Amino acid sequence: MKLLHEKIRQNGKVLSDTVLKVDSFLNHQVDPQLMKAIGDEFYLRFRHDGITKVLTLESSGIAPAMMTALNFGVPFVFAKKRKPLTLVDDLFTAEVYSFTKRETNTISISKEYINAGDRVLIIDDFLANGEAAFGLLELVKKAGAETKGIGIVIEKAFQSGRKRLEEQAIRVESLARISSLEAGNVQFLEEVDYEKTAI
Repeated sequence: MKLLHEKIRQNGKVLSDTVLKVDSFLNHQVDPQLMKAIGDEFYLRFRHDGITKVLTLESSGIAPAMMTALNFGVPFVFAKKRKPLTLVDDLFTAEVYSFTKRETNTISISKEYINAGDRVLIIDDFLANGEAAFGLLELVKKAGAETKGIGIVIEKAFQSGRKRLEEQAIRVESLARISSLEAGNVQFLEEVDYEKTAI
């Protein structure tokens, strides 16, 4: 996605060789036009998969998941990181470790909102080591539903998340795949592939 790549280059901030800050357009302040384009793209990639629910994790996945669900004309559900007082029983839960925050959260969704027979598309803002994705996959499995794929806005391709997911035969579609953040520079995997074929 050219628009997303441009946003990352212009507004993303490389904090280390493994951390990219995108809170000016994705996970704190949100660019609605970009989210619409992201939702359109995920719809194009998964439109033949009979999606009945879109699932994400609060809070950074909410904006792209909502725009994706709007295209499909289906509800989206977001797993909660902390159990609210109104959700006491009938929950599916899973443990998710966050490398960025260095903490483990118990994520949960109500059993009312994902059911056996649902064909679920998981959407998330980042894919690094895959911990959040595996937590969401576990929720879908516990519901007896089927995961049709995972849509990722930004993938850190130099980390193990995609490999771990593909080893479980999970389809992963990422809109921006970053091969390196070294020396404060964002290098997209697509550019590396282009350079190899151009040689």
